[in-house]
Amino acid sequence: MYLHHFYETSLAQASYMVACQATGEAAVIDPARNIEGYLKTAREQGFQIVAAVETHIHADFVSGVTELARRTGATIYHSIEGVDNGGYEWSSDLPVKGLRDQDTIQLGKVQLRAVHTPGHTPEHMAYELIDGAVADRPMGIFTGDFVFVGDVGRPDLLEKAVGVVGSAEEGARQMFSSIHRFKKYADYVQIWPGHGSGSACGKALGAVPTSTVGYERLFNPAFQPTEETAFINLLLDGQPEPPAYFAKMKEVNKTGMTPLQKVPSPVEMQLTGDEIAELAQDNQTMVIDTRRIQTFATGSIPGTINLPYPDMFTEWLGRLADYEKTIYLIAEPHQFAPLRKIMLGMGMDNLKGFFATSVIDSASKKLTYDTQSPSVVDKKREHDDVQVLDVRYIDEWDEAHIPNAKHIPLPKLAERADELNPKKPVAVHCRSGKRSAIASSMLINQGFDVINVEGGFINWEQQNLETTKDKIKEG
Repeated sequence: MYLHHFYETSLAQASYMVACQATGEAAVIDPARNIEGYLKTAREQGFQIVAAVETHIHADFVSGVTELARRTGATIYHSIEGVDNGGYEWSSDLPVKGLRDQDTIQLGKVQLRAVHTPGHTPEHMAYELIDGAVADRPMGIFTGDFVFVGDVGRPDLLEKAVGVVGSAEEGARQMFSSIHRFKKYADYVQIWPGHGSGSACGKALGAVPTSTVGYERLFNPAFQPTEETAFINLLLDGQPEPPAYFAKMKEVNKTGMTPLQKVPSPVEMQLTGDEIAELAQDNQTMVIDTRRIQTFATGSIPGTINLPYPDMFTEWLGRLADYEKTIYLIAEPHQFAPLRKIMLGMGMDNLKGFFATSVIDSASKKLTYDTQSPSVVDKKREHDDVQVLDVRYIDEWDEAHIPNAKHIPLPKLAERADELNPKKPVAVHCRSGKRSAIASSMLINQGFDVINVEGGFINWEQQNLETTKDKIKEG
């Protein structure tokens, strides 16, 4: 038997190739859209990819099952359990086979057995891996978005990202039952999850790539509650706001995305800084500057948004995603290829072109913003010389915030910036200063005089400046 682990760091997404070395038949579980790595490995090992296996309808990346099927002839295996048989709507020209609980995929002497594990989604399947040449019991299980290292899949995405009312609590109940069933596996059974640390498909995913049933039974917080209500409360509490692009992924992964060979390749474009500024004024266009926060703050082309690569690019592109707009990127030339790969993995085929960072120098007008310490900002706040804007999430705000600050979560800022006073400087902060840098880039384009609070709320508290926590203590 052969087993290989693939990992896409930018999306914290894992996929796997398993094969029978005797027959050369291989399957890929939860493939990403860019399938070149799978094809390369198959060529090197002398395998034929005959199966492209889905655990569920993914919300956080474009599935590569249709790309694999069209390029290799592999059959797409997917769940027909759950609501509406999983909700898939495959094209009639694709080789497809639906699976129910306990159905099997045979690869020579290697077997994948489907196990219906609803909770994260109604149709979710995990797959036991059995090496029939030496054993009749599973070595491990590909858990997809069911069980992670230190966490389990969140059940609220259908409700929060797609708007299926009531599905979060129902999914949590299903997850409780699925975990109860899962606990019956032997301690030695390995767990190969679909995501690692950094994924928004859970709230506390571990950075270690694999685990075992025995270890998770002992130490995974979601495995500890024995009563359903306590489990539901634990699972639903504190789940982060899903990125905006999740809804699009749920839509395209039901049928499959446009074949990559049909997606136009973006080119490096030769425009001046002023021409780029004009381009950025178009409401149907986004020009994203991927330079470091500190560099962007000292001079940027009007109309551009700062999403630094690699630190914050993927997460915030996903949270601020607009699939209806044409996108251009300002980046270093050697970054063009990895940036395009990320965008294709998120289904953003609307990337039209790149500009080298050197183009910034040709702009006749550049926008800037200041970075100031919390103590300086606090003095200005006391004299009513600034308006404080908090762009953190609601749970962070509820825990503690700066008195009299305005709260607009970053994903909502573009549509709510008119709530700010255009005649008064805006001191914007988040937790650490990173999200507020993105907010600062958006606000200077709307003519605001912007101050990014250095170190964010963490630094504010470390300098013992006033917060609503202090008022609670006084009360």
